[in-house]
Amino acid sequence: MRQIALVAIAAGFVVPLMASAPAQAQATRTWVSGVGDDVNPCSRTAPCKTFAGALSKTAAGGEINCLDSGGFGAVSPNKSLTIACVGVIGGVLVAGGNGINFNGAAADVLYLKGLDFEGLSKTTGGVGVIGISFNSGAALHVEDCSIRNFSTFGISIKPSTAAVFSVTRTTMYDNTSGGLQLRPTGGFTSGAIDSSVIFKNGNGISIDGFGGGTGTALTVARTVINSNTTTGITATSTVVSNTMVHDSEVSNNGTGLSAANGATIRIGSSSMSGNGAIFSGANVLSYGNNQINGNGADTPTPALVPGGLH
Repeated sequence: MRQIALVAIAAGFVVPLMASAPAQAQATRTWVSGVGDDVNPCSRTAPCKTFAGALSKTAAGGEINCLDSGGFGAVSPNKSLTIACVGVIGGVLVAGGNGINFNGAAADVLYLKGLDFEGLSKTTGGVGVIGISFNSGAALHVEDCSIRNFSTFGISIKPSTAAVFSVTRTTMYDNTSGGLQLRPTGGFTSGAIDSSVIFKNGNGISIDGFGGGTGTALTVARTVINSNTTTGITATSTVVSNTMVHDSEVSNNGTGLSAANGATIRIGSSSMSGNGAIFSGANVLSYGNNQINGNGADTPTPALVPGGLH
């Protein structure tokens, strides 16, 4: 029998008999478990151990879920992703660095739901710096999370291009510098905080327009901002910076609201009590329908919003 040639000589080039094996396909949904292993494919029947282990096996735009409660570690997503742990504890305990670093491309979106962040700043061991750090990407959505004991901020919003964010039903407490920092480094950033608790941080919400961005717009609704050492909400900026607070409580802070330079804070249908001072800065404005009582000094009250409902 004539031997079959392995190469096609007449064509002038070598033709391999077999192409190399394709890389393992990424799944659109992966799973982690407290008893998983990162060598696994992160399927429901063979889950991974950590979020970082599942990240490389999850397709862009896919989702990582928790099968059961566990500590799943820090992770740095660089693509659109959902990490959701519903009905179980999705723990992110951080002894150093940040809990989640989002370094997405310009169109990427990160969605986090049901995670429990611990920064260990009350222990003698290592200390987590930021719970959630939004460095680049199109959008960040945080829902039903608890973020505590970080040495700087619970959440830091500092995207390098125009972006949006939302924080819903989330608690930020005992974070040394503040609960949430909004300091974009490029473009215009807008966001909303809804139905959340910001308690016993340095500042409750810190809006800083000096990072290189072109401006900020923030809405705070149905949120409790309580017992923060320095200020409930502080805003300072030389670029456009508008913050609207409504249906919220700003109480027992060092100062309730502070707006400096070109930043403006408007407040309506909210209560302010127990603050050392109601406000600081001429650009804290009231719609005239707030409940202001029991502060270190209840007068003067903020100026009325020009042309607004009084």
